[in-house]
Amino acid sequence: MKSHKLFTLALASTLAVATSCKKDLLDQTNPNTLSVAQFWMTADDANKGIIASYSGIQQYGVYDHCWQFMAARSDESYSQSPYVELAVFTRFIQANNLFFISAYAWNDYYRTIYRTNQALNHIPSITMDATLKAQYIAEARFIRALMYYDLDSFFGNVPLITEDPTVTTRVKQVTPAEVEAQVIADLQAAIPDLPTAYAAADLGRATKYAAQALLAKMYMQQHKYQEASTLMAGIISSGKFSLTANYLDNFTESNENNSESIFEVQYTSTPLDVGQGQDNASSSEGYDRPNFFGPPVYSFADVQPRQSLTASFTDSTVALAPGSTKKHLIDPRRDISIISSLNPGLFYGKTFTQLGYDASQQYWRKYLNDRTRTTPENFTSGINYRLIRYADLLLLQAEALNELGQTAQAVTLVNQVRARVGLAGVSAANASSQSTLRLYMRDERGRELAGENQRWYDIVRWGLLDNQAGLNYLIARDADFTNFVLGKSKLLPIPQTDIDLDPSIKQNPGY
Repeated sequence: MKSHKLFTLALASTLAVATSCKKDLLDQTNPNTLSVAQFWMTADDANKGIIASYSGIQQYGVYDHCWQFMAARSDESYSQSPYVELAVFTRFIQANNLFFISAYAWNDYYRTIYRTNQALNHIPSITMDATLKAQYIAEARFIRALMYYDLDSFFGNVPLITEDPTVTTRVKQVTPAEVEAQVIADLQAAIPDLPTAYAAADLGRATKYAAQALLAKMYMQQHKYQEASTLMAGIISSGKFSLTANYLDNFTESNENNSESIFEVQYTSTPLDVGQGQDNASSSEGYDRPNFFGPPVYSFADVQPRQSLTASFTDSTVALAPGSTKKHLIDPRRDISIISSLNPGLFYGKTFTQLGYDASQQYWRKYLNDRTRTTPENFTSGINYRLIRYADLLLLQAEALNELGQTAQAVTLVNQVRARVGLAGVSAANASSQSTLRLYMRDERGRELAGENQRWYDIVRWGLLDNQAGLNYLIARDADFTNFVLGKSKLLPIPQTDIDLDPSIKQNPGY
């Protein structure tokens, strides 16, 4: 869908409502601004409105930047950033008015929801092809569901907005269960009207499989294993997806929208405008993460992988790699995911030693451009973020099957993921029972999805943030969890600025 980015709208200007009951010299309608009544007229308007919604998920407060840090609070990452507010945030010291949450994340998530609500409220009245109209409505539902899926995971008790609000609108703050019910309803309504594939010019739009996969993820978070498994089985049996032969192909610009991609957030290295984090048509066309999640000098190095994760890649049950005459000593995913003194590769044209890094440190490598450049990263990486990929789905299906008592079938799927990188299957000891496989798959998901920020959703789903036993497991891997307060730290604080504006919104417990 990168070809559509030229037409991405900034709804603050293009779709703004300019109405007033009293006109005077200080209250004038901008003649260059379209009103809602003027804009939502044609099929082309509908398409632009949907593309504006996709633009919302690219934004600084969502997957471009803030989401990366919110999800990085799991046991696979930590921060030594000199930006103190960020560093303490990853250690569960979270103020009510944390700047990048209050100023960007919360606003950008709800701005994107606002865009989808406009589309859902106005596209039905446009005279256009019925099938295309249904598709656009379904896409808007998918994007709204995606936004609420994340808000549920991070904030829990949030305002649920499904209409086109005005400045005087007051909406109800709901429970996580009500948010999740809305996610499910949106996705169930979207699935029948989404296509299974798009032409090359429209790659990046949500497919039927993307909506089914997100719905399966929602069911997994609710421990509805049978419902999730049924959906994932359908995706797997469709034959539309397969693991790429090369694991690295999932994290480079040259292999985007490949056979393993179920849904990607589209980015380009040639942004149209400046103004990172601004509400305009192109402020987040380039991917921001590489500039913050890489090694020193070449990035800000704000988030690093935990040593416990690096150590977990040692694997004594390895097999011959395809075409190789000797065995791996280390899971090969380690050196694609992490830069460390153990990694013999070149990073930005130099070895770890030549870069002068402390041998005790390790840095994220996924989504970096270190193989194609020797200069520092910038704010305009063109690498798409693979939000839902097939390997993730296979491992989730394995988890669901294991919880349903189908451990042998679960092992088969885990082995499929391991075989892609030349590793032997799960050992007999780790596959001996439901409980042993459950624990093994925690580490296997960590290795396969290292640095992809799925880990936060995993530890929430596994209940590790809900009791002291789970917390102890996390503390053993990540010392920052000693700051975690049960009943408080699982949810982020709702920005105080919004509570001040609408006192009916209640702060999350403990803040």
